[in-house]
Amino acid sequence: MSWNPTQSPDCPQQGGIDAIETLIIPRARDLGGFEVRRALPAPARQMVGPFIFFDQMGPAEFVTGNGIDVRPHPHIGLATVTYLYKGEFQHRDSLGTEQMIYPGEVNWMIAGNGVTHSERTSEAMRHQPGALYGIQTWVALPERYEETEAAFEHHGREALPFLEEGGKQIRLIFGSAWGERAPVKTFTETFYADVLLAADAKLPLPDDHEDRGAYVVEGAVVVAGETFEAGRMMVFRPGDRISLTAGEQGARLMVLGGETMNGPRYISWNFVASSQEKIDAAKEAWRQGDWEHGRFRLPPGDDAEFIPLPDNLK
Repeated sequence: MSWNPTQSPDCPQQGGIDAIETLIIPRARDLGGFEVRRALPAPARQMVGPFIFFDQMGPAEFVTGNGIDVRPHPHIGLATVTYLYKGEFQHRDSLGTEQMIYPGEVNWMIAGNGVTHSERTSEAMRHQPGALYGIQTWVALPERYEETEAAFEHHGREALPFLEEGGKQIRLIFGSAWGERAPVKTFTETFYADVLLAADAKLPLPDDHEDRGAYVVEGAVVVAGETFEAGRMMVFRPGDRISLTAGEQGARLMVLGGETMNGPRYISWNFVASSQEKIDAAKEAWRQGDWEHGRFRLPPGDDAEFIPLPDNLK
């Protein structure tokens, strides 16, 4: 999705639990009947491993004829991943990709030196009431891969490792954890997983990754005797053995992390880069709008409109 500025997440001082380095409480913003909660970037924490953007989309319900229309917009220096619990998206990009995504699947788009994409509710789904509920993240690329060519991967539910034991259901979206590795191509050691926990079930976090975090989507989890409700992201101290226990209603989590970047990243609108110069060059290329010969193209089949560069960025 395009960068919609929201209120910065809150990062209260967290005392009493040594294992938690940062507690992040996203603030919700209504984007016209569609609620978004942004956990990353936060004032006290720009990234968790390579994850630099983390948005909870919905849950939202749409009447017949309505849906989501995210017009074509550009990215550089990152990879995007869309993961849905409910609903569907139709993805189109400047590589010529046209791909539906449904719950439990992965759309992984590597922006590299530049890509344009759109996300919309399909025409078929607009003929009935619909829903949308999921998580969208951006993963910053290592500096040596920022100029790589754009690429796209789609993986269905059946292709993703699935673990089930002792009240735990884990779908590994990408990276490696708990002895499994997902097929999505990544550029650093990382992990990202959708976790369902029955009441009182315990989830040990992988201890072989430098950064680790957990976002409570539904229910609650207990860490060192303290309860964290839905809409909380905890970032844990490196090296500690961490186990999360679901509350009495169970919990749904997204767990994430990996090795840290070699330094902070510049973020402006939809662009992420290791230097301001790269950001400025991308802004200028999008502002010029030379879709035939310039750096960016519009997606085939969705090239009648686009999101212009915001006035305050020109």
